[in-house]
Amino acid sequence: MTFSICVRETYEDEDGEPQRRFGVAVTTRLAGVGTLCPFASENGAIATQSLVNVDLGRRGLQYVDEGLAIGDALEALLNADDGAAGRQLHGVDADGTFTFSGEECRDWYGHLEGENYTVAGNLLTGESVIEATAASYEASDRAEPLAKRLIDALEAGYEEGGDKREELPVQSAALLVRTTEDRELDPFYDDLRVDATEEPTADLRETYELARRGYADAMDRYEDAYEEDELESTDGA
Repeated sequence: MTFSICVRETYEDEDGEPQRRFGVAVTTRLAGVGTLCPFASENGAIATQSLVNVDLGRRGLQYVDEGLAIGDALEALLNADDGAAGRQLHGVDADGTFTFSGEECRDWYGHLEGENYTVAGNLLTGESVIEATAASYEASDRAEPLAKRLIDALEAGYEEGGDKREELPVQSAALLVRTTEDRELDPFYDDLRVDATEEPTADLRETYELARRGYADAMDRYEDAYEEDELESTDGA
């Protein structure tokens, strides 16, 4: 299943407190990739693809949330998986990265690791797809929302050739962003899917723009109510 990127970032919130965020984005020439491949929490991000085993994402993230290092968590799951040779699995946690591409993945396939990110793909037009994805992320402006920069990264890989199966016009894309920051309302644009389209990155970007506008409108209209509700929920605690 095509290509994806997982990232880890540290930043300061509006109060100057240190925070950490994780993101994952994926696109493929099949429908509904958001139901299968991307997994993220405030502790890590994982993508499972090629011959997909969703348990690798679900259980891997569960283990990371419980404090296991991502390498140990995903290695253990792969070692117990009879279909590991056909899997592609990668991700990041607070301290490290992990990448795996089984020998039975279909060409072109491969992965790469950066200081705080991983990229992997299979059935691609070539290695330049994941290289373009990584280069876009590395060059991105950290002042912009991570969700937007993940879409930019997917788009760079897509424009480089992406998934080589041109006979499959129906495609999909998805992204997830999670953070340690405690917010009144999580941004609507941090969890997006386009389940069936012929223009996955373009439609994901349009969905992002609409969701970002909707979030801004909601905060303008209801921010006081959210803050009052938060205060009321602590009364008598």
